[in-house]
Amino acid sequence: MKNVNNQDKLENMIAGGKILGETLKLVKEHIKPGISTAELDKIAREFIISKGAKPSFLHYNGFPASICTSIDDVIVHGIPRKDVILEEGQIIGIDAGVYYNHYHTDAARTFAVGKISAEKQKLIDVTKQSFFDGLKGIKAGSRLGDISGQVQKSVEKHGFSVVRDLVGHGCGAKLHEFPNVPNYGYMGTGITLQENQTLAIEPMVNMGTYKVTFRGPWDCKTQDGLPSAHYENTVVIKADGVQILTDLGGEI
Repeated sequence: MKNVNNQDKLENMIAGGKILGETLKLVKEHIKPGISTAELDKIAREFIISKGAKPSFLHYNGFPASICTSIDDVIVHGIPRKDVILEEGQIIGIDAGVYYNHYHTDAARTFAVGKISAEKQKLIDVTKQSFFDGLKGIKAGSRLGDISGQVQKSVEKHGFSVVRDLVGHGCGAKLHEFPNVPNYGYMGTGITLQENQTLAIEPMVNMGTYKVTFRGPWDCKTQDGLPSAHYENTVVIKADGVQILTDLGGEI
């Protein structure tokens, strides 16, 4: 298994995950109507570098920024821009990665811009909860489909849908490693998870259809124009459960 890591590697990923969690918390504090997504990117980039790390996303496959800023119907990979100004009532997905001592961590959150509708808040809450539901009972020896199936069930019972065209992934020496981690599927299927395996698990949940439209090299939008939310952490599979590396003990 390519991304089963020894303790030294895990210690570096734990340290990098803490930096990433702090980055997301800092960006959250600056999200408000009137700020540009380029300014949020600058805040994240400067903070990551100040901690002796590098933004994993910057120049990755040509991506021009340090974070992804995905507003409303943009599911993922939104590019920060000076002329994209946040407005009251929007939701924004912030996806970021940290490269620290030769290892990557990857995480995302969806935040409210000012006051949002109850329906959008429910979408954010369901997306976050589906991540934690996906980890229930997971440990070394579980099947990958156990995560996927539990995420899908958690989402669909609320009438929302999980994106099929984009998935989670292994994470470690490379930002994207084996295996792919779908947010849909069947319990008891897929590879057997091994102790110390590191995964980026990331439910992407749409208010309407799961179908997407790719526009340009990066932006991925919902086909029906309804909002989407994203929640992601890098985790390590343990003998008796799962350790989350990027959530600052639930602070964000």
